[in-house]
Amino acid sequence: MKKYFSKAEVTLWCSSVALIVISFCIFDRENYLTLFASMIGVTSLIFNAKGNPFGQFLMVVFSLLYGIISFTFAYYGEMITYLGMTMPMAIFALVSWLRNPYNGNKAEVKINTISKKETLFMWIGAVVITILFYFILAYFNTANIVPSTLSVTTSFIAVYLTFRRSPLFALAYASNDIVLIALWIMASTYDLRYISVMVCFIAFFVNDIYGFISWQKMKVRQSKNI
Repeated sequence: MKKYFSKAEVTLWCSSVALIVISFCIFDRENYLTLFASMIGVTSLIFNAKGNPFGQFLMVVFSLLYGIISFTFAYYGEMITYLGMTMPMAIFALVSWLRNPYNGNKAEVKINTISKKETLFMWIGAVVITILFYFILAYFNTANIVPSTLSVTTSFIAVYLTFRRSPLFALAYASNDIVLIALWIMASTYDLRYISVMVCFIAFFVNDIYGFISWQKMKVRQSKNI
C-alpha cells in the first residue's frame, strides 16, 4: 500500500481522517455511527481517485450508513437519495468498473468519455428525477426541502457519471458536497453534534477535487498508451 498511494495521497487521507476525528471529539463524542461512516466515506474517495473499484464497494457501505444518519434529522431526501439511488448506482458502478479494467489491471478502471447526446440524456433524466423527488420529499415534510431537492439533482448526475466512468463524476460529487455542507450547517443550528457531519463533507469536497485532478492525469496517461 505504501507503493500504491503517493505521499500526497497518504497526506490527504491522514489529514482528512484527523479532521473528522477532531471534529467528532469536539462536537459529538456519542454517535460513533457518524464517525465510522465518515471514515468509510473518506477512504472510499481516496480509492476512487485511483480508479480502484474497491472505492465503489466502500461507497455502498457509506450510502447505507449515511441513509441511517439522515433519517435521524428527518432529512428524508438524503435518506431516500442514498438508499434508493446512490447505493444501488454504486453497486452498478462497482460492476461496471470491475468489467472495464485498464489493460487488465483490476485496480484501475478504464476511463470513458460520454457523447453530447448522452450528456443531454443525463440532464433530461436529472430534471425528471428532481421533479419527482420534490413531490416525494414534500409529501414526507422533508426539512430544508429546496437544498434537499438540489442534493437529489447533484447526486443523480454524480452517480450516473460514476457508472459511465467519466472523470466529471468527481466534480459532480464536489457540487453535491457543497449542497450537503449547507444542509448540515442548517442541521447544526439545532444540534451541534451535526457539525461533525458537516466537517465530514468538507473533507469529502477536498478529496473529490483531488479525485478529478487524478482522473484527468489518468485520462492523459491512458490515452497515450492506446
